[in-house]
Amino acid sequence: MLTLSPDYRPSNDEEFMNPLQREYFRRKLCQWRTELLREAGMTLASLSNEGAIQEPDLTDRAAVETDRAFEFRTRDRARKLIIKIDMALSRIEDGTYGYCEDTGVPISLQRLEARPIATLSIEAQERHERHERTHRDE
Repeated sequence: MLTLSPDYRPSNDEEFMNPLQREYFRRKLCQWRTELLREAGMTLASLSNEGAIQEPDLTDRAAVETDRAFEFRTRDRARKLIIKIDMALSRIEDGTYGYCEDTGVPISLQRLEARPIATLSIEAQERHERHERTHRDE
């Protein structure tokens, strides 16, 4: 287990994806995953405590059902995000983390800092999005 100082941030002056950078992103991803699971647990506890909707007023009942549907959509997005986090953690383990899956070039540290689950460089992501826009209607 590597020791990271609390103020460590990956730098372009270092070798890309050296052990310190890998450990930094591993911890960042694990922390994010833990937070998502904690939030999901709170949501499930809240929903199970509420049980069946008891609102006698139809408007109140609709509002509660809308809130629940929103919570379920949010939890589904979190579930998908956890899957992507787990995939990123696997890439850290196998040594492919931080490299564009299309081109194999390093993904910028700034991009990984902002979106640690990124699998494409900015350029590859832009190409992918342009391709999706032009082929959306086909």
